[in-house]
Amino acid sequence: MTDKSSGNMQPRKFAVGQNIVLKQNAFHRAPADTFEIVRLLPFERGSPQYRIKSLRDGHERVVIESDIA
Repeated sequence: MTDKSSGNMQPRKFAVGQNIVLKQNAFHRAPADTFEIVRLLPFERGSPQYRIKSLRDGHERVVIESDIA
């Protein structure tokens, strides 16, 4: 899968509708939750972004691909 709209041909690892979990690290304390990718967003500083939605409470957030486990 590629992002042709921005001219960036870097492939994305995840697709809309896919369930994912977030990585936890010292800077990003992700909730222990499963999320669904609801939208592909433009690349930010060379990294694909995704809009995700919590399957537990419906909360949405934007993450970059490296935050996804």
